[in-house]
Amino acid sequence: MGEHYQWQEGCLLLRCQLQSRASKDEIVGLQGDRLKIRITAPPVDGKANQHLIALVSRWFGTPKSAVSLLRGETGRQKTLQIENPTRLPDEAAIEPPEI
Repeated sequence: MGEHYQWQEGCLLLRCQLQSRASKDEIVGLQGDRLKIRITAPPVDGKANQHLIALVSRWFGTPKSAVSLLRGETGRQKTLQIENPTRLPDEAAIEPPEI
């Protein structure tokens, strides 16, 4: 996976670089082969992961249960799986899957 995302049977795998304790929640853009995301939550007791999942579900138009953390539970580099996203935010630089 050279890009920051990959489509896999209706699911979007998203590689991201997280910056916690930011002044606001936002998608910054690409940083190497990852999507940089800033969030306001601190990296304490899983709060950052919960906050990230809630944000991503809102940004991509899915229920929170459709977003799962595949890798990076305790690190800044994370891989998320988003099932059947209904929106692709422009800042995420993701092309829809080819049908």
